Formats: sequence, structure tokens, C-alpha cells
Amino acid sequence: MFDNVQHVQLMRNNAPSGARLIGALSLALLTIACVTANAGGADAAALDEHAHHHVAPALSRSTVNFFIPDVRLTRQDGTVVKLGDELNDRRPVVLSFIYTSCTTVCPLVSHTLSQLQSKLGDNRDRVHLVSVTIDPEQDDPARLREYAETFNAGPEWQHYTGTLEATQSVQRAFGVFRGSKMDHSPATFIRPAPGAQWIRIDGFATADQLLAELSEFSDLRAAR
Repeated sequence: MFDNVQHVQLMRNNAPSGARLIGALSLALLTIACVTANAGGADAAALDEHAHHHVAPALSRSTVNFFIPDVRLTRQDGTVVKLGDELNDRRPVVLSFIYTSCTTVCPLVSHTLSQLQSKLGDNRDRVHLVSVTIDPEQDDPARLREYAETFNAGPEWQHYTGTLEATQSVQRAFGVFRGSKMDHSPATFIRPAPGAQWIRIDGFATADQLLAELSEFSDLRAAR
């Protein structure tokens, strides 16, 4: 199994950036499987700089009220927007934090949002998917556009960057700021209806679980 991981890693390092993202997703899936099968092994910890993320954390769910900071972010299309306005567009919101060079947590989280987008089908425009980078110094709008295209993000799924101060302010508001992008962990935030409490899911939620949270407060269902 570890030979497969090394093969994917080699291909990712020598591929164009879009292909590297696909390779990162494959690597994430393989390495989590490897570490699960070899728990406690020293070899797993030496796989790459994200090795401490490879053991999937148990899911936990909580409801939280967040104060959205008054910050401006830049969407992948280059438009500067107020975060509060983006989140309060009368639609349910599913929000995540990512960065484009991540090889483990972020590809899996983004893959799940891509699956959710597909499951929503004709209802996809009724839900606002939001991904905010935690590496704004590297993730400019062009890089976010390429990342979004890799996961087939539709117009309802927006990716955001901004100044370091602004993006850290957003991370702090949602309780995910860790001081270093290397210390991030999977967390997805759902506000199922305007004015509702946010639901925080720590760990790798599935698209079906996210859809169930949305359906609890609306008539949203998986596409048939």
C-alpha cells in the first residue's frame, strides 16, 4: 500500500497544478487508509509533512452562534466583497476552510462539497457553498479558480481569499485558527437557514450527512 502512496506522490510532484490536486485527493485517500491499517507505525508518520492529519478524527457535532467579522474578502473571480453580505444572501450556507497546496484534509473536504453539489442536482443554486483559504499569501484568485475547477465547482460554490489579517479574523470567528496552516483539522459549518444557528461538524463529514443537516430545515433533497 505504501508503494502506491509513493507512486501517487511522485506523479503529483511532477504534474501540472490541476493534476496535482487530483493526485492530492488520491494521496489523501491512500494515506488515511494506510495509517488506519498500520496504526502506530513509525513509517506512516514519515510519509509527508501532513502525517499527523492522516488518522481521520471522530465526528463531533455542535450548534454554535458565530459573530461574522466585518471584513472584505476577494472571490475567485477577483471581486472584493463583504463576508457578511456573502453569507446573508437568503440561502443556506455550507462553509469550509482550505488551502490549495494541502495534500490531505482540504482535498477530502472539497471532494465532499463536490459530492454535495452533485447530490443537490437542480437544487444546487439554492445552497451557497463557501470555501475560505487559510493561506492567502499563496492562494490568489487565479489559484483559487484553478482549484475550484478541479472540483467542478459551480457558480453556487465560491472560493475566497484576502489579506492575512482578514482571513485570520474569519478563522478566529469560526474557532478554527491554529496559528499555522499545517495544524488545521477538518471542520465544516452549516447554517441551514437564514438566521439559524450554525452547525459545526468536526471530522470528515460525508455529503449525505451535510445534506441531512440542510434537509432538516428545508425541503432540500438529493436529486433523483
